Amino acid sequence: MTHEIRTQVAIIGAGPAGLTLAQMLHLQGIDTVVIERQSQAHVRARIRAGVIEQTTVDLLHEIGLADRLRREALVHNGFYIRFDRTTHHLDFHRHLDRHAFVYGQSELVADLIDARHATGRPLHFEATDVSVHDIGTDAPFVEFVVDGRAHRIRADFVAGCDGFHGICRQALDPDRTTVANRTYPFAWLGILARTTPVTDEGMYCAHPDGLSVHSMRGPHLTRQYLQVPAHTDLGTWSDEQIWRELRRRSAADDHPELETGEIIERSLAPLRSVVTDPMQQGALFLLGDAAHIVPPTGAKGLNLAISDACVLSHGLGHYYATGDHTALDRYSETALPRVWQAQAFSWNLTTTLHRLGDDGFDWHLRHARLTRWTSSVHEERALGEVYLGLPFPTPWRPRDCRML
Repeated sequence: MTHEIRTQVAIIGAGPAGLTLAQMLHLQGIDTVVIERQSQAHVRARIRAGVIEQTTVDLLHEIGLADRLRREALVHNGFYIRFDRTTHHLDFHRHLDRHAFVYGQSELVADLIDARHATGRPLHFEATDVSVHDIGTDAPFVEFVVDGRAHRIRADFVAGCDGFHGICRQALDPDRTTVANRTYPFAWLGILARTTPVTDEGMYCAHPDGLSVHSMRGPHLTRQYLQVPAHTDLGTWSDEQIWRELRRRSAADDHPELETGEIIERSLAPLRSVVTDPMQQGALFLLGDAAHIVPPTGAKGLNLAISDACVLSHGLGHYYATGDHTALDRYSETALPRVWQAQAFSWNLTTTLHRLGDDGFDWHLRHARLTRWTSSVHEERALGEVYLGLPFPTPWRPRDCRML
């Protein structure tokens, strides 16, 4: 027998987008049910990029979710770029009086889960056989199974926060949807290592033979990446080969050689850009990776997911407060300009820092752009404006919340 659940908003996916949206709606007195296909342990341990924009941190603070982040995050002014064996620091803080924060996504998600539990509102992990129905009507519903029992959520709206391969993307009518995409001919071979960071902030090393990235996760833990061909077999790279190539591409005359150590995790991430337009259809709204993908260069994915949640929470809050559907109808129109700004920023970094071709022309073009970034105050400031976080399309207004 199917268990019937009634709520205002069904949220599929317990990542940053879904859980932030749930918290913002809770603060407005809007009822939600959150379901997630993975286990709670898996979601809490899931490793993702951890560079959080000042804009995102400000929002998390406003909704009561930044206390531990403020205590424990590493505060960065910008990042380093190394080329021609010389290290340059792009200090965005001196131009903009703002920061970036390094705080693992798994830590943020743990904070969000704890906040959700504290509300007492439903959060179902290990949901299987999830399906979305009747999104073109005013009575959509979601079906799923937990612990062998079938459930049906009847909601006014459905928020699809279940990622690029989730079921919500698949529920869209392809004839009414445009998907712009670009696939890059390389991937990032990533490692998590027990080593001391080479610099006190993240560093991109632009080498004629390809990019290497060096970021910190703590005083003795680093996340590092190598540009490799798109179809690389991770198993063909030994630890010694990885360290040798990281050292070669990051070699500098103004810093000691990169420290090596125990590699405790490996990964291979393809690079691509995807934007779905519109990000909504009927009663279904897509957020985060379900709607768009950015390359990891620039670390914009998590921040865009929370920006989407801010836009949708504004539209839903306005609808339930006034009955006016206008802001919901304009969800995609409102969210997409910031998505495209992040795509442009990520494309700029990706094409400048990576090796794109085998001819000398490619390297000279990249070198010219790198020189501008590191010699022009105006170029540095322009990069910093996006890196530290453009304003969200709809600001969070605590005074509008009925429960604050």
